[in-house]
Amino acid sequence: MDETYQMYVNRVASLTLPTSYQNQLKNIQKSPKFQQRQPVSFPGYTVLTPPYQDDTTNESFYEQLNLIQQQLIEKIAPNLLIPLPPESFHLTLADLIWEDNYLNGIKSEQNFDEKLEKAITESFETYQKIDLEKGESQWQILGLLVFPRALVVGLVPCNELSYDKIYQLRRTIYQNKQLIGLGIQQQYLLTAHVTLGYFDEIPDNLDRSSLESVILSFNDQWIEKEPQILKVAQGELRKFENMTEFLSDQTNPKVMI
Repeated sequence: MDETYQMYVNRVASLTLPTSYQNQLKNIQKSPKFQQRQPVSFPGYTVLTPPYQDDTTNESFYEQLNLIQQQLIEKIAPNLLIPLPPESFHLTLADLIWEDNYLNGIKSEQNFDEKLEKAITESFETYQKIDLEKGESQWQILGLLVFPRALVVGLVPCNELSYDKIYQLRRTIYQNKQLIGLGIQQQYLLTAHVTLGYFDEIPDNLDRSSLESVILSFNDQWIEKEPQILKVAQGELRKFENMTEFLSDQTNPKVMI
């Protein structure tokens, strides 16, 4: 299960320390989700906030991320990062199933997709019955985070209620026995983020200290500015074919957060 609110904030904050960046940048790798800078087939399901193209609540937030992405590309080593299309920007609320596990699931379990959708609908209904304080779930940019295969914008909750709402939603999903029966279980602690891009080939002569300086300069800008807030108002189940396409239709299970 996920951490307490304070443990989460402390852990994610530690990921923006210079010593963390130095360690993380030693271990970055090319993402297998792209070949020749194009997305490869990587099918599965996730629960996420509506991507930028479908989100009318957070337009200014995503406009800022679009600008940050462009500035990053200008400042870091050429072709190091494969930028995601801004319209696909989103916050993942709960990873579900992908690639081989998903392909094996649809082979071994009849009507796998329908069963998954039904189970998620049940989890969403369970979440709506939880007695939570009223108020928005708001998350603010803390800084850039370096993942092994991606560069992302890390988010922290603006208050404990904002965290508790996502914590409880994830709990109803990962404790759902129907989902567990489909081979879906929690594999990662929550680290709320919006992915800006995935790493391509890592040059042998990559100047990691320069890259670290660029990252720290972006973080300094955020400290000096008004907090950039993402309002997390809705979660959706979406199927994806690759890391740039999150399919939507009117029948997608949705939940108000």
